[in-house]
Amino acid sequence: MFDLRYHVASLAAVFLALIIGILVGVGISDPVDNAKTALLEQKVADLQKRLDQTAQQAGNIGREEEAARTFITQTYPVLVRDRLRGRRIAVVFVGSVDGGVRSAVTHALTDSGGQQLRLRALQVPIDAQQIDALLASHPDAGRFAGQGRFEALGRALGQELMLGAETPLWNVLTDALVEQREGGSKDLADGVIVVRTAKPQRDGTSRFLLGLYSGLGSAGVPAVGVEATDARNSAVSVYRQAGLSSVDDIDTPAGRLALVLLLEGAPGGQYGLKKTAEAPLPTLPTLVGPGG
Repeated sequence: MFDLRYHVASLAAVFLALIIGILVGVGISDPVDNAKTALLEQKVADLQKRLDQTAQQAGNIGREEEAARTFITQTYPVLVRDRLRGRRIAVVFVGSVDGGVRSAVTHALTDSGGQQLRLRALQVPIDAQQIDALLASHPDAGRFAGQGRFEALGRALGQELMLGAETPLWNVLTDALVEQREGGSKDLADGVIVVRTAKPQRDGTSRFLLGLYSGLGSAGVPAVGVEATDARNSAVSVYRQAGLSSVDDIDTPAGRLALVLLLEGAPGGQYGLKKTAEAPLPTLPTLVGPGG
């Protein structure tokens, strides 16, 4: 939604340069006749007219955006009420917990009647040697051998985190992987929210995280990656690659509404304000009242 504003700024710079070029060209050239002068003046007027029209369009869109933001802010409490009533959502931070994003996520769950089932904040990069040593005594260690072992391990951990019950891998690796832990591991999760606060990773950690995201998204319940509008390193492309939906403006009412709708079961995709978004919001499902 900000592309047109950038376009206006670019056009303004281009038009100004053209106008200056025309005027300077006139000033250093040989004397010109009235016809040439009139032609140059007409070019300047045309450029100014185009700039004015583009600025007017940007102004109209700006007002429409402001009206839309105001509408969503005012109607947000009604639109999200009870949509996640009784649903238990897992929250996974890749990196340390970010207070601002966590607050936005908590507001979205509280406002919609959902609850945080468990939270895990993962330490990255992973210590490959430590993990290999811990897995050596695990009955299923053979599953996590060879070049693709970290992606397979991440996928298995993601599935365990969502399904709950017995979590043998997490039991072995929690001390090596988890920086902060809240909530138990037994109950089945109805959805998961992923937040990457760490910078993009490489090598084994990158493959581990891709597997983790895929595992979280393979449990048959909504899996959504979120970030704030001012996130320094967007993770949207990684979420998309792993098959997760995403919301890139969780710090806004529209972003929290998008998150709630996705967790409720709206069509997956990439939503928000950034260029990677497909649309600002998913389709708004209709709540059926007591009378049908």
